[in-house]
Amino acid sequence: MFDKSYHVDPSVKTPQINFDAQSGIFELKGRSLPENSVQYYLPMFIWLEHYTLNPAPQTILNIQLDYFNSSSSKSIANLFMRLVQISKSGKSKVVINWLYNEQDDDMLEAGEDFKSIIEIQFNLVSIK
Repeated sequence: MFDKSYHVDPSVKTPQINFDAQSGIFELKGRSLPENSVQYYLPMFIWLEHYTLNPAPQTILNIQLDYFNSSSSKSIANLFMRLVQISKSGKSKVVINWLYNEQDDDMLEAGEDFKSIIEIQFNLVSIK
């Protein structure tokens, strides 16, 4: 049976993850420096595969990372690509909100890089 939500508490090296199938609101927040990002994010991707079968009419990912390593970057890109697939299926309107501290040029640049390769609505949102 498919759990309607997926939650992981944050740690010093890993982000908080809150994905809610009913509302379609997904949140990823904190630092992403797991020892093995593929292994760390695998349960999230398995959950997302189930969500893909019957997504909410609108799916919104709010992603606010303070820092992420290169292996996490690949997992984040894979997450975005899965959301693009959901959008292309026509089952859900997908929006990605990349939230970054207004003084963090590195996170702004990372968001701009992702935005340039993502084919769905991708908002860069400056926060204080």
